[in-house]
Amino acid sequence: MTLMPANSFSIRKTSILLGILCLLIFMSTYRQATATSNQLFPHYKTIAKNITFWEKIYSHYSLTEAVIHDSKDLSKIYEIIPLLGKDLPGASRLNSIFQKHAKEKYRTILKKIASQKPTTSDEKRIAALFTGKDRRKKIAMAVDTVRSQRGQKERFLTGVIHSGRYMKEIKRIIRVYRLPEELAYLPHVESSFNYKAYSKFGAAGIWQFTRPTGKEYLTIDHTLDERLDPILATHAAAKYLKNSYYTLDSWPLALTSYNYGLAGMVRAVNEEGNYENVFNNYSKGYFKFASKNFYSEFLAALKIAKQLEKKQKAKLDPPQSTRYLTLSGYVHIKNVRNHFGISIETIKSLNPALRPSVISGEKHIPKGYVLRLPAGKKINRLLASIPSGFYKREQKPSLFHRVQKGDTAGSIAKLHGISLRSLIRANNLNKYATIYLKQKLRIPKTAKTVTKTKQKIRRFSGSTNAETGSSAHGSTPPVLLAKKKTTFVGKWL
Repeated sequence: MTLMPANSFSIRKTSILLGILCLLIFMSTYRQATATSNQLFPHYKTIAKNITFWEKIYSHYSLTEAVIHDSKDLSKIYEIIPLLGKDLPGASRLNSIFQKHAKEKYRTILKKIASQKPTTSDEKRIAALFTGKDRRKKIAMAVDTVRSQRGQKERFLTGVIHSGRYMKEIKRIIRVYRLPEELAYLPHVESSFNYKAYSKFGAAGIWQFTRPTGKEYLTIDHTLDERLDPILATHAAAKYLKNSYYTLDSWPLALTSYNYGLAGMVRAVNEEGNYENVFNNYSKGYFKFASKNFYSEFLAALKIAKQLEKKQKAKLDPPQSTRYLTLSGYVHIKNVRNHFGISIETIKSLNPALRPSVISGEKHIPKGYVLRLPAGKKINRLLASIPSGFYKREQKPSLFHRVQKGDTAGSIAKLHGISLRSLIRANNLNKYATIYLKQKLRIPKTAKTVTKTKQKIRRFSGSTNAETGSSAHGSTPPVLLAKKKTTFVGKWL
């Protein structure tokens, strides 16, 4: 046996002690971080069932499954029904019918067993979900709280993968505002990190800002919609959340206000006192299922997203490596393409705030905009050699139409010699092409010039189809009907 020098034993002993010390420090830091997180984002007993429900929605139930459940007690699940894949023709309409019939089935069962003894296996199974002396009363009340929730497993995983593109920078921004890093996971609830997300209520981007709220922090006009830029929108979200926390002094309340509104949460707290009481008792205004469950969804999304980040199958998109150019003048997108040798698609991908009018070249990229470019030696060299004709002194003018009585989206498009589709896209109208009296609509560049043109407006009895402009009798009309002729004056601004 070879004997080791005494000093070797000493070195090994020291190394072992240092290793143990490092491990203890790590464990202490981890426990401290976990404790801090639990203090800031408490898992109240009263919302435990809701958190569990949303964890399963995000990680267990598929997009081809719908959970038929009680909206008041999320632990009461009546059935999991199969749905059609979204790629199948007519899937959306058929899935709506499937869910409607399933909900009606369980409303019928609940109505019966609220007053009669259950006889069928389904009736007995549902009756067993309700206990206590007042179980029949609970069953009767549950008739009005049957709800369907589609699974989100695949969508959530995709969101985690896509989050890798910006998550590191989002976390950095959150820390800059001295906010808890966990807030970086809120877009999983809002949009599943879909950078192009638009809701039926007009909210946009991964943080889902509505236009009125977004305009308080971001630029939203006919050239830019900064709600669609994950980085710019994160700054806005951080400002909103910081102000909400300063006002409400509670992250459960501040996060709920992100869905319900700060003023509404202030009223709720003034009446109920704290989050748990608000959750259990408050039901005024628009404080319904979505607002009540928002904090529970956040806690569930936080847990599932972190679990998926650690799994091999969730290989996150790599972070973007970019350079920035603050524009000292207006720039045509083709000038950017030609000088830097990058495609329009690359410019669009790196600068999601640019509206279609800029991408098409109808409008210039506005002065002062911070343009993102791919990182690299070539770009660095070209940044130092921008030609004199790169910038323009003025923005390209736009033609606008002020909506008057009798106007429809279809009639306005026809008046200016453009397609209805292009009018919808230029003004971010909804699928029904809804317009409002005195609304200012931007007319795309391809329009013909119209001045002081009188037009006889046809009266519609139904809604205008957003694709064809045809009338669909019996639908809610997205039109403004006129009793007499209207006059339009085209104006370049």
